[in-house]
Amino acid sequence: MENTIVFIDNGYLKLILKEFNNLKIDINKLSFNLCKKIDLWCDSVYVYDAPPYQDPNSKEDRIRKKNYDKFISKLRKKKIIVREGRCQKIGNEFHQKGVDTLLTMDLLSIPQEKNIKNVILIACDTDFVPVLEKIRSKGYKIYLFHYNDYKRKSKFSMSNHLEIACDRTILIKKDDLEKSKLG
Repeated sequence: MENTIVFIDNGYLKLILKEFNNLKIDINKLSFNLCKKIDLWCDSVYVYDAPPYQDPNSKEDRIRKKNYDKFISKLRKKKIIVREGRCQKIGNEFHQKGVDTLLTMDLLSIPQEKNIKNVILIACDTDFVPVLEKIRSKGYKIYLFHYNDYKRKSKFSMSNHLEIACDRTILIKKDDLEKSKLG
């Protein structure tokens, strides 16, 4: 089996898990299971996220941050590489900032000494198309795992540009998540 690095946009993964009643999964187990599904070996896992927005006067925000810190600590104990952007409040909505840039930087700097030939990406952002095309031109195979709810203009709609930039796109199914449950 060839070595593979798994890159996960955790904001996107959380949206998928929400579709399955907030199923609680082990990210390491999910990464290994997805690699195994396509006969690859999981060398390492990178997770990209942003700490929740903090209103200094909000008890709920402090609890949310404490839970986030606990989650990130568990990932790091499992040797998962965590890269954090930041959360910005714009109007009444919260947006992650810098997360896609960190993921892009890491895609462009895959360690050569590990003999990595494959990349698994769990994301759905067309902003990744140029970097995916660049690393494919260097000989990496790109496997995009994604979810589709088959609703027009939904948060899970995927651009053809993203699909074309990858060697293979694979639907994340409920069974993939069930096999990766915590516990």
